[in-house]
Amino acid sequence: MLADPSYLRESVLAYYPFVERIVVSYDRSATSWTGTPLPIAQCLETIRLLDVDSKCVELPGDFAPTVDPLQNDTVQRQSALDAASDGVDWVVQLDTDEVMARPEAFFSSLARAEEASAGGLDYPARWLYSRVGEGRYLEQTTRFWRPAMSYPGPLAVRAGTRLRLARQADVALHRVDVGRRNTDPWHPRDAPVDEVVKLSDAVLHFSWVRDPAVIRRKFAWSGHADELASPTVYRRWVHRTAHPWSTVLSTPLRRRDAGWYRLSTIAEPPGGPPPTVKLDGSVGAR
Repeated sequence: MLADPSYLRESVLAYYPFVERIVVSYDRSATSWTGTPLPIAQCLETIRLLDVDSKCVELPGDFAPTVDPLQNDTVQRQSALDAASDGVDWVVQLDTDEVMARPEAFFSSLARAEEASAGGLDYPARWLYSRVGEGRYLEQTTRFWRPAMSYPGPLAVRAGTRLRLARQADVALHRVDVGRRNTDPWHPRDAPVDEVVKLSDAVLHFSWVRDPAVIRRKFAWSGHADELASPTVYRRWVHRTAHPWSTVLSTPLRRRDAGWYRLSTIAEPPGGPPPTVKLDGSVGAR
């Protein structure tokens, strides 16, 4: 679903060789679920340049605000899923700021989901908060800095699946994690784990890794815009990015909903990262 060009190229190129068709869903008026403008033309240009095998099918629609943002989100995702379901068994539903670190591992897990007759693949993602230096990121963690995976919904579902909210669906899941016990703080500790992969196999979710101007626009067009509207959210992001060590060291003292982070070294995605926020709060170059 087109909205943000920041990691669009890196995201699509990671799975491009493995899929038969890519449905490119976007609002024909270049309007977000919350009514803000989107850089759709830039996104389409990126897609058309990388689509060397003509796998991409453009699907414009009318997804501007009609109800609340998350319901608009769900309507667009369902529209794209329905179109992608034609003539296939599985549909990958990856956002454009999510990059498969090792696509072979992802699709091996999808094959095991097929063998298990599951309805969806719940695959772990590493939620990245900000880039603080070359190959250095603040990453979501547990209170005491252990890996904490994120599960926004199954990253692959059977063709014809009906979505409940955003990517979430009421289907039997083949659940993959980076440990034998659940590592997602928002799930019960005894949540089932059907398969274990390496941390380096998890999807990289560059969720809030943007330059300051783009992150403010992202907050405005997100399906969670109401939660991100407070100026405190942005000011906290700038401060933590500028002071990563104090952010990490103070993690055990914060509530879970205030964010727990560690510093992680992660290979830069192809094409280079967006600018970083310097320690004085200004923007650094690539």
